[in-house]
Amino acid sequence: MKMRRVYILAVLVFTTQMLFAQVEFKTIVSKNKLGVNERFRIEFIVNKQGADHFVPPSFSNFKVVGGPSSSVNQSWINGKSTYSQAYIYVVEPKREGEFTIQPAKIEYKGKIVKSNKVKITVTKAIEIPKDPNNPNYIAQQNIHLVAEVSNLNPYVGEGIYVVYKLFVSQNISVNDWRVSDSPQYNGFWNQDIEVKNGNVKKGSYNGEPYRYIILKKAVLIPQRSGKLLIEPIKMDFSVGIPTGRGDFFGNMITRNINYTTKSIVKTVNVKALPEKGKPMGFSGAVGEFDFKVETTKNVLKANEAAQIKVEVSGRGNLKLFDIPKITTPAELEVYTPEHKEQVVTSLNGLRGSIQDSYTIVPQFKGKYKIPAVTFSYFNPKIKKYITIQSEAIIVNVTEGKELLSNNSNLNNSNKQQVVANANNFRFIALKTTFKSKNRKEFLNSTKFYLLLLLPFLAIPIGVILGKKRAQRAGDVFGNKIRKADRLARKYLSEAKKQLGNQEAFYIALEKALHNFLKAKLYLETSEISKEKIIDLLQTKKVDESSINEFMDVLNNCDFARYTPTTNVLMKQDFEKAKKVITNIDKQL
Repeated sequence: MKMRRVYILAVLVFTTQMLFAQVEFKTIVSKNKLGVNERFRIEFIVNKQGADHFVPPSFSNFKVVGGPSSSVNQSWINGKSTYSQAYIYVVEPKREGEFTIQPAKIEYKGKIVKSNKVKITVTKAIEIPKDPNNPNYIAQQNIHLVAEVSNLNPYVGEGIYVVYKLFVSQNISVNDWRVSDSPQYNGFWNQDIEVKNGNVKKGSYNGEPYRYIILKKAVLIPQRSGKLLIEPIKMDFSVGIPTGRGDFFGNMITRNINYTTKSIVKTVNVKALPEKGKPMGFSGAVGEFDFKVETTKNVLKANEAAQIKVEVSGRGNLKLFDIPKITTPAELEVYTPEHKEQVVTSLNGLRGSIQDSYTIVPQFKGKYKIPAVTFSYFNPKIKKYITIQSEAIIVNVTEGKELLSNNSNLNNSNKQQVVANANNFRFIALKTTFKSKNRKEFLNSTKFYLLLLLPFLAIPIGVILGKKRAQRAGDVFGNKIRKADRLARKYLSEAKKQLGNQEAFYIALEKALHNFLKAKLYLETSEISKEKIIDLLQTKKVDESSINEFMDVLNNCDFARYTPTTNVLMKQDFEKAKKVITNIDKQL
């Protein structure tokens, strides 16, 4: 009887220990040291059933290329039960270095359990062994991303295009792909071209037959000279690699792997436009263009509207320059032009037309001449500047009020010239040249005593001014503010001098704005940021419209350094800066 009790007690103790055994949650990696171009497998394994709400680590410095997937393993061996559940990821490093993968978290019976940390060492890219049976080597030899650029030596403003193609050999299959990093076009104006059909085509790569598909097309227009880089496109693939074995029916068995590759960086050497022969009115147009100025009516009545259309058509950087403006006599009322664009983007660049349509309304009868307008552009094919001049337009107003051009003749038409002689009255003289004979003596005069007392009055004034000067010299903070105020006026005047010189003008204008802020808001240069400016101006109760205008001018200074502009736009920015400084100064 006692043996039975001891046996039951032992069973209960063993069962209790099993129930309250500590849960184990651990992190296991396939390798702790790898190249930056390799991948590894990481598993988070928990040994208790019922664990839930798994939270993976952030995987900073790594990129997840596979997973999460999970697996469950449960077995009974000699009456003993074992259980494990794994959460599996495939990751690749983003850069070289030593990194720590933080613990994952899981909930078990209301408590949060953490796994262990894992250290990973990432070295330089390693060469994939040329093993014909290595799946990554097979994928590397049979998948190629190619970026084709139409012209690697264009002029500034000359359009080029880039086409991204994926070449796949007949030996493998691609099951799926996605773009992980899109290409960057720093220094280019760019616009993507829609790839309407993704049909697979037959072609060749390095003289061998390949299948290929066009992934992406883009038109690029360089905005500055020098070496510009077209960054690569990076893609992830699910690739079927033949194993060399067949199934029961004789079909080839393939093994699916994840593979990442990217295109080669392309360097474009952009040539500056020649200074020799550059016309005065050149606004940055590059291509082949036609230019015309037309009117809908040459003969009309007073207060009757007519349209004058200024149009540039052809092929080139149509969206990146300004159309020339017309000049009209003061007797013609002119409204703000309506801008229209009909531009098509293709691999050949931008083609179509841009147009400004002016509405004019004459006020008086007569004939009015609208002077000829000139348009200049650079043709990269012949490497020359071309200037086109329109014909002058004569507007004949046949009906309406007469223009009174000489009112003085009408007012003086009845006046007669007065002839002076000895027998009639002369005009009254308004001025005389007589001088007084009685002159006052300077001695003992009021002026004498004032000049005598002047040195004594200058002494206290000099003392007061000296104290003020010493007090002002000791005011270090006030001197900084006054210096910033003087600098703001100086740079604003400097910006005015630099009108026409784009880069120097916007640098001077930006300095003027910053020094104005230092004078008014007591800011050091290191403290100035756009968010800080907005907060402080709002704190000072400056109205929103003035703040927005100030930030617009500041943003224009940054943007205009890297994009073409005109003298008209620079004058507008200068006037806008002067206006907004005046408005904010009144409110502070």
